[in-house]
Amino acid sequence: MLDRKQPSGRSAPLSSKSTATATTATDEPEVVPLVEVPAGDSQVQRHAEAVLLAALSASIGVPLVPARIHLPDGTYVECDGVSDDPSVIAEVWAHQGQVRGAQVKKVLADALKLLHVSESLGKGHRKILCFSDEQAARTFTSRTWYAGALRRMDIQVHVVDLPADRRDQILTAQKRQYR
Repeated sequence: MLDRKQPSGRSAPLSSKSTATATTATDEPEVVPLVEVPAGDSQVQRHAEAVLLAALSASIGVPLVPARIHLPDGTYVECDGVSDDPSVIAEVWAHQGQVRGAQVKKVLADALKLLHVSESLGKGHRKILCFSDEQAARTFTSRTWYAGALRRMDIQVHVVDLPADRRDQILTAQKRQYR
């Protein structure tokens, strides 16, 4: 069973400290500080992932939507992109540049999710990991054991280019997150 989700339409400030200009009763501009964005906030990446999913859908010619999938054992998983006909499941990751430490485990957890859903539902889903950057994807297509495991599990790696402004927003967010 699938529960369709809609991606959030909210936008976030791009810097960790932002200000807004308000007008007082005397029509003189007043600078009002906005709420500071927490260092670990990933809203920029979540918005970029919605763009990635749409671009992946166009690239493979299959409409993909976020969904909660209920599995036969009573559990459920949230998947970034799902199609029933043809059967496709996808996870997207909006990251720019070299993959660091625990990020490899995050992507491998996404791959395990894809494999688990496909095996649990027994539909022979096309399984896709979608990246926003060649350098980030290279870690999972090179001569590493986990790249070999992805190939053996028939998990495809796709790279979808983002517009330059989205890439810049992600890089700015990543700098803030890495401190």
